[in-house]
Amino acid sequence: MTQPQLAHQTEYGRMYARSLSGVPEVPSITTVISQQNTDLSGWVGHMAATAVIEDPRLSQAVGSKPQLKTVARQASNAAERYRDEAAARGDRVHNYAEQVGLHALGKPHQMAQMRALLAEHGEGAYADRFDEWWDLYDVRPLATEITVWNGTIGYAGTLDLVASIGGRTCIIDYKTKGTTRDGRVKPLDAKVVMQLVAGLKAEESLVDPVAGTWEPWKYGDAPLLLGVAVGQTEVVAHQANPEVLPDHWRKFWSLRQVWGYSQAADGAGPALRPIGPPPTSSVPAASPVPGAQIQ
Repeated sequence: MTQPQLAHQTEYGRMYARSLSGVPEVPSITTVISQQNTDLSGWVGHMAATAVIEDPRLSQAVGSKPQLKTVARQASNAAERYRDEAAARGDRVHNYAEQVGLHALGKPHQMAQMRALLAEHGEGAYADRFDEWWDLYDVRPLATEITVWNGTIGYAGTLDLVASIGGRTCIIDYKTKGTTRDGRVKPLDAKVVMQLVAGLKAEESLVDPVAGTWEPWKYGDAPLLLGVAVGQTEVVAHQANPEVLPDHWRKFWSLRQVWGYSQAADGAGPALRPIGPPPTSSVPAASPVPGAQIQ
């Protein structure tokens, strides 16, 4: 489930309500983390340049300014196209992983359908590698796609999986990753640690989205937080280093304050107003633009 039932897209990012009939109240974990600025300008430029170089029309366009403009214009959104395609692929892989968990829990599932969908897109290797990892680690799911809430700090999110591995409870987040030139799955971003520790620090978990029923969070003492990189050639599980969790929790807390203060500042009214020059003793004061004057 890539769109949790209680999640809403708002002008402030993804937010969660307490029930299906409720209104959005708190930001999602990923919305909070997104307050950390990431400079992608270099990557965007690289993707655009690559799209130009690989465009089959380039050789014919050389020497023709209109044709070159067409190639450049279509290449300018290469990064957005890549992002959207990667997001759709990530949704398909996550959906399959969720269905595997539901199947293992003995619940209704669409595992075969989701595997077939991956195969249709030439992505069946993701399912193959995921199945190998699942069996190798002897994953025993406790809950899949579980929505959690922290009312003290003010955030919510949906965790991919809570499972027992080797007799230890694990909170798990899947990340669909590409493959490096040497055939290895690409590494995870360290931001996944914030995502995992925010899940660990939840206070409630959803029971019934229609009635808006919640219960105390049962897995706040999970000893293992795992980021799982799912690729076409391999699946690699990474443990969040327990020694750094307090620092990443403080960082997440700080980003949550940034999100809150940003909303307060945006709703406080105009931040700037025009002001005229100060009055003089010999020349009548005149304001070139409407607004206040310096007194």
